[in-house]
Amino acid sequence: MDPKLSNRSIWTGRVVSGLAVAFLVLDAALKLLRVPAAVEGTAQLGWPAAVIVPLGLIQLGCLAAYLWPRTAPLGAILWTGYLGGAIATHVRVGSPLFTHVLFPVYVSVLLWCALWLRDLRMRTLVRL
Repeated sequence: MDPKLSNRSIWTGRVVSGLAVAFLVLDAALKLLRVPAAVEGTAQLGWPAAVIVPLGLIQLGCLAAYLWPRTAPLGAILWTGYLGGAIATHVRVGSPLFTHVLFPVYVSVLLWCALWLRDLRMRTLVRL
C-alpha cells in the first residue's frame, strides 16, 4: 500500500504555507518597491539602502523555490538560511527577543511545518 496524504493534511499545509508566504511576499514587495518604511527599517538595522532591492530579489527567488512543489524542500532550506541572517542582524543590533529576534524562527517553523503537512517526501524524511 502506497503512503498517501489526506486531503485535510494537504489543505492544512497549504493554509499554513499561505500565512507564511503572505508575509514573505509583502516583505519582498516592500523592499522591491523601496517603500520608505522598508528603507528606514533596513537602515536602522545597519544595512545600506542599496541592499534593499537585491534582498527583495533574493526573497522572490526563495519564494519561487518554495512554491514550486518539486523544489519546495530546497526553498525551505534557502528561507531558513535567509531568516537565519535576519536573526543574526536583530541580535547584533539588540532588538527585542520575542518580537524581533525570534520572529524569523516563527516564520521558519511555519514554512517547515506546512511543508511536512503537504509533502509526502518530507513525511518520509521526518517521521513524527
